[in-house]
Amino acid sequence: LKSMRRDNQSSVSEFLLLGLPIQPEQQGTDNDRFLGMYLTTVLGNLLIILLIRLDSRLHTPMYFFLSHLALTDISFSSVTAPKMLMNMLTHTQSISYAGCISQEFCFVLFADLDNFLLTSMAYDRYVAICHPLHYPRIMSQNLCFLLVIVSWVLSFANALLQTLLLARLSFLKDSTLHHFFCDLSALVKLSSSDTTINQLVILSVGSLVIAVPFICILVSYGHIGATILRRPSIKGICKALSTCGSHLSVVSLYYGAIIGLYLFPSSNSTKDKDVIVSVLYTLVIPMLNPFIYSLRNRDMKGALRNILRRGPFSA
Repeated sequence: LKSMRRDNQSSVSEFLLLGLPIQPEQQGTDNDRFLGMYLTTVLGNLLIILLIRLDSRLHTPMYFFLSHLALTDISFSSVTAPKMLMNMLTHTQSISYAGCISQEFCFVLFADLDNFLLTSMAYDRYVAICHPLHYPRIMSQNLCFLLVIVSWVLSFANALLQTLLLARLSFLKDSTLHHFFCDLSALVKLSSSDTTINQLVILSVGSLVIAVPFICILVSYGHIGATILRRPSIKGICKALSTCGSHLSVVSLYYGAIIGLYLFPSSNSTKDKDVIVSVLYTLVIPMLNPFIYSLRNRDMKGALRNILRRGPFSA
């Protein structure tokens, strides 16, 4: 029996993804809908990167971080959406073991990177509003590059740690994931090995990666709010809202989805809620980001008008 169990565990070559909780007859319509969402995400975020690259007035720290956030959102959605769409189109559910581990690594990497970039943007807004006279000196080009590099290093380190610990686990044949991608928590729960270390690392390091950036964002906006209230004026409040409104909207959507998913987990009988919330922060929010930053931002709208008026090559 031990030999059969060991062979059953070591020979796992693929996982089965149950996908989204939708009826088979609706998959064609939903596939078109999700394909449209994914293409909107890619094209919208590419437009943001293009506008920032072509318009010299957008060569500021805030838009530097925004361009990296747009690139991260494209990568974040591309980790899960193409495989999900292909499975829905071909009516298959399988994903190879190597593909699953790679998907989990990239998902953790870009999810963490999103957190750190949103934190860097919050710090940039804090300096702009609370220390406007020292803004050019504090938010230097070197600091902006350093914040992005540190974000990449920390994200890569956590993704690598989680993936190495996951790779040591054993899985039974025909392992089925109640999800549309290889979620780390779902994989750990599916393992037939002792997952005490994995759960401890996910709880400690994973929570740290989410909680610390979120606390930093709250502290930054706490200082911003205190600065505005110290010198209350309609003009100051409008300026703060125009400066921070887009970022606040994205932060509220992103962390709202994460808090709803991880702090209020579903029971085993209602796992569909977790899948739906995952769709929200892997597909819907990255798709909404370009609209939030373009429709609520005069600089972005001005850059778009200039590019359309003059053409990209003359710009």
